[in-house]
Amino acid sequence: MAKNSTLVCEVAGDNVKVTVDGTDNDAKPAHNEWTGKFDGKDYAVTGDPNSDERSYDKIDDRTLGLTVKKGGKVTVTGRIVVSADGKTRTVSTSGTDPQGKKFKNTAMYDKQ
Repeated sequence: MAKNSTLVCEVAGDNVKVTVDGTDNDAKPAHNEWTGKFDGKDYAVTGDPNSDERSYDKIDDRTLGLTVKKGGKVTVTGRIVVSADGKTRTVSTSGTDPQGKKFKNTAMYDKQ
């Protein structure tokens, strides 16, 4: 399974830029970027062979909905929840991997 090791969110004009580094399913280095708004609309992803569009939708002050698409088809949905103290982020996803297998995953990340 692919694993994210760092995620950086930064302001890019009136957008947010999300940069993700980690490893792919074969434990090789992976890097992808997304720039857009947390408005539920699809924005392009670069560097990820398993997705070409991603959208984030603000649910509340600490929760985002996530949708990932490849070729216009939804492959992953999920939620990102930031703890009240801002130190932990929990990402829960489900979908279909590139081989057609269904999955569910929950990962927790600590702020560095």
